[in-house]
Amino acid sequence: MASLTLLNHSIVPSSSFPITKTLNNKIPLSQCLVSSSSHSQFYGLKLSSSSSVTFESTSSKKFSISAKVNKGSVPPAFTLKDQDNKPVSLSKFKGKPVVVYFYPADETPGCTKQACAFRDSYEKFKKAGAQVVGISGDGPDSHKAFAKKFRLPYTLLSDEGNKIRKEWGVPSDLFGTLPGRQTYVLDKNGVVQYIYNNQFQPEKHIDETLKILQSL
Repeated sequence: MASLTLLNHSIVPSSSFPITKTLNNKIPLSQCLVSSSSHSQFYGLKLSSSSSVTFESTSSKKFSISAKVNKGSVPPAFTLKDQDNKPVSLSKFKGKPVVVYFYPADETPGCTKQACAFRDSYEKFKKAGAQVVGISGDGPDSHKAFAKKFRLPYTLLSDEGNKIRKEWGVPSDLFGTLPGRQTYVLDKNGVVQYIYNNQFQPEKHIDETLKILQSL
């Protein structure tokens, strides 16, 4: 009996997968929260022909994407505008621990939950001597409205075009269609001590991050 082995699988969006345009650079509800239903559909997803995924041949069928910034490394420097349209450099935070978290978009349900969880634990981060910095592709005006609406006491930076996200190698989810949610803990020397990735449980980023900060 003849057998056929397929190598270098490629993922091609089918007509059964609905793709719609995003409005005002906002990511819809379905991109921050996922239904457990097998019939769940994701709207507003952007597919890139350059996105690549490496599958591991394990029984759990997990896949992995290599990040450029790893534990023990010094991440690429950046200067981005904050919610007040002022330039902020990563070097500004050297000398104290800093938590840098990348998130998909302002005011989506999961991202709002994460932002507010950082807000509610902000005093604990201050007690640990750490600064908190959130980064997404939204512009300064969007960040300002987001911070004001939810009384966020920390810095939000605008990575328009997702240049820094790409330089840091923040992995995407859903085969490269959904901006990843990833948190980095840098020590006072700017060295990465911890990386945590969990797209659909945003509040766990806070708990895991605090544990690491309290051990530094």
